[in-house]
Amino acid sequence: MVETRFHWFLPTSGDSRGVVGGEHGAEVLSSSPVREPELAYLRQVAQAAEANRFDSVLTPTGLYCRDPWLTAAALAEHTPSLRFLVAMRPDALSPTLAAQMAATFQAQTGGRLALNVVTGGESAEQRAYGDFLDKEGRYRRTREHLRVVRRLWEHGPAFDHDAEGVRVEQARLVDAPDPVPEVHFAGSSPAALEIAAELADVYLTWGEPPAQAGEKIARVREAAAARGRTLRYGVRLHVITRDTSEQAWAVAQAMLDAIPEELVRRQQQALRASESEGQRRMLALHGGDRRNLEIHPGLWAGSGLIRGGAGTALVGSHEEVADLIRQYEAVGFTDFVLSGHPCLEEAWWFGEGVRPRVDRPEAASRTADARRRERAAAAVG
Repeated sequence: MVETRFHWFLPTSGDSRGVVGGEHGAEVLSSSPVREPELAYLRQVAQAAEANRFDSVLTPTGLYCRDPWLTAAALAEHTPSLRFLVAMRPDALSPTLAAQMAATFQAQTGGRLALNVVTGGESAEQRAYGDFLDKEGRYRRTREHLRVVRRLWEHGPAFDHDAEGVRVEQARLVDAPDPVPEVHFAGSSPAALEIAAELADVYLTWGEPPAQAGEKIARVREAAAARGRTLRYGVRLHVITRDTSEQAWAVAQAMLDAIPEELVRRQQQALRASESEGQRRMLALHGGDRRNLEIHPGLWAGSGLIRGGAGTALVGSHEEVADLIRQYEAVGFTDFVLSGHPCLEEAWWFGEGVRPRVDRPEAASRTADARRRERAAAAVG
């Protein structure tokens, strides 16, 4: 049986008790006061993730946040066992430099790097970075970039490569990374699924309902199997967990109440202009309607009203959240990349409340469904 892994998130655009916007054309803003992404605060988040046995922390990339490589390198010495899932942009680094940076990070941290390859979902942001390829061209470049990086990591003889604008001559590495970093890749378009099947170790997707998300990864699994490959599958979600379901939903409601309607309207308009197929799927889950946010029992889409990217949260008691995690496991997910509002406190809520129930399900002998029935019966009585 494949081991389930849990990962956390570094809020390098700021953190808050409310929803922090950003990504895929949305403004960087929050419905509540923001904690600035200073190194001292990010160190607290990373150390909380390590203390609660998260495997790694995801460091995002984009105009809206701090640089992921520099942030991860600065935090690595403060967290001796935590891995860093660092966003790598094929548009911004030559494949030789990217492979070399990864090898150096592994050498300096004892092998604690994983890579999240980001093709780039919005042309406006890409142009700000000096990249003028269209979406299809970006995916073609990503494929060739990763092919070169992976060949460099094999530490063979120098080689030439020239395809889709990715050109190197006599490329080589002095030192191979030890171990070779795990490659994570996300994307919902057909091109993205094919790249994942060929070149990724972990395919990531945002948190659609379990059955819907399961259908999506089934397509990647089939394409990978045709190449003789086996992948892990990860889902990106927020989480709001408390001792009782009522407490957790009260937190979600307070977050929702703090979001002005005008802010929802403005952010939804920006997000609808996104070129990202994954973002389109996120928006389709709720349609911007505050009344239509529990899209599956315990899966809440309130974050997606003003936040681009991951827009759904697991909400409920510790037992209910553990039960929903098991639903994702049942359709094939092995990795959970989680975050909270704010990331610091929610890492502890999840680590102390949910992890014991996921790691030792026998400790919670009654199912979440049984507890819901008990509460319903008590309300009737």
